[in-house]
Amino acid sequence: MRLRFSRLASTLLGASLLAALSPVQAKPFIVEEATVASVHAALKDGSLTCVALVRQYLARIEAYDQKGPALRALITVHPDALKIAAEMDRQYRADPAKAGPLHCIPVILKDNFNTADMPTSGGNVAMKNSRPAADAFTVARMRQAGALILAKSNLQEFARGGVSISSLGGQVLNPYDLTRNPGGSSGGTGAAIAANFAVLGTGSDTGQSIRSPASANSLVGVRPTRGLVSRAGVMPNSATQDEVGPIARTVADAARLLDVMVGFDPRDPITALGVGKAPASYLPALKADALQGARIGVMTNLMGREPRHAEVNAAMERTIAKMQALGATVVRFDLPAYDKLAPVLATDRFEARTVFDQYFADLGPGQPVTSFRQLVDSKTASPAIQKTLEAEIAIENGLNDPVYKDRTLSRETLRIAVAAKMAELRIDAILYPLQRVLVSAAGQGEQPERNGTLSNGTGFPAVTFPAGFSAPTATAPVGVPIGAELLALDYSEPRLLALAYAYEQAAKVRQPPRSTPPLD
Repeated sequence: MRLRFSRLASTLLGASLLAALSPVQAKPFIVEEATVASVHAALKDGSLTCVALVRQYLARIEAYDQKGPALRALITVHPDALKIAAEMDRQYRADPAKAGPLHCIPVILKDNFNTADMPTSGGNVAMKNSRPAADAFTVARMRQAGALILAKSNLQEFARGGVSISSLGGQVLNPYDLTRNPGGSSGGTGAAIAANFAVLGTGSDTGQSIRSPASANSLVGVRPTRGLVSRAGVMPNSATQDEVGPIARTVADAARLLDVMVGFDPRDPITALGVGKAPASYLPALKADALQGARIGVMTNLMGREPRHAEVNAAMERTIAKMQALGATVVRFDLPAYDKLAPVLATDRFEARTVFDQYFADLGPGQPVTSFRQLVDSKTASPAIQKTLEAEIAIENGLNDPVYKDRTLSRETLRIAVAAKMAELRIDAILYPLQRVLVSAAGQGEQPERNGTLSNGTGFPAVTFPAGFSAPTATAPVGVPIGAELLALDYSEPRLLALAYAYEQAAKVRQPPRSTPPLD
């Protein structure tokens, strides 16, 4: 972590040297809750430069990531962020028409996305100096679109769990309630985007690791259809369950990042299934009246029935009522097959050894860790994760294990059951809380009662969005965020994003956290 701060300090010191490159601001740009559209509008009218924007985000990181609330959301800040921003300003002045769809948009990557110009650690101390030879496919796409990769975020070590603690970065804190964790495993991204450290972020999702932080931080998260987005160059857990996707403060910004991330990649052959299935852009689907005439199925066996579930259930009932007011028909149903199959769907422990060894083989020469066995034997992971890794390495031939084969069959059985119920009820999407209880306290071993298995167990896409907050408390002055999720059949991302957008525009749920206010 010392290296990370020396880099940030040098970056901030460089700001004064670059100040002369920036014109005097006609009016201050409000960086808090900024969107891609608001940044681009300010760049276009000359009231903002890329250097000025990045400087503001660096100042917020300096003030809040290790000082103040000390969120510990980030592992590495790009040491050349301001230089890159200055070059983007030069290019924009030379020919604004050539600016990409994410020109000068600061992005925070979960630190399991490979970057050739920064380490990719997975949150592990043994891998803190691991420098991949090339960017992940999705990272390369973002850079081609003009994005500025600002930082790499802390995470549940190796993305194996839901509370976002790592041997390298420590425990990430939830900016809405500093006594709680931010969800996981992409909790560093979730906390950072909620706290306005950047405009956009990325996560990976084996179980619910994009959507859990979205729910816990009043954000939008998208787990895409299997095969729509390449996983190549992202530290893996499972060939079957892993997906990667956007985390953002608005549905429109999540759609913009998804636009850039989708595409065929020969290094991840399953993306061949997505060829021709994605629109040119998801943005045209976003209509404020998308809920008018929609049929939404509320899966009641994903709603808790005990007193501890009351606050989440209340937020969900308000969400349901709002959707009905916006013209949706709501159908409540149970799916008993889910309760039976959910405990026997996970395949990651059988696949981990195979996929991780392939990841190490693809990293390139000179890496500090070169095999899954070496990683496990280093015994550097945090205690709970070390135990998980040791259990995974003990499975010698997981892909031929009879239990693994049974689980792949169970996954297909659930896919069919969900699709059949949706057809029977003629519903456009299924609605449920991403988590039946509030996000857990920091230091608690695991995240209880999460519902993300419906998506990871079927491969169907899901969009998580802000549904409300719990009652305010002394530690949570605006309340603890509560997220709802919409799921539908393969390649339904346009419809899911449209439904979430219509709700977002009418309900206006999101509020920024009080722990990271605007800087003076």
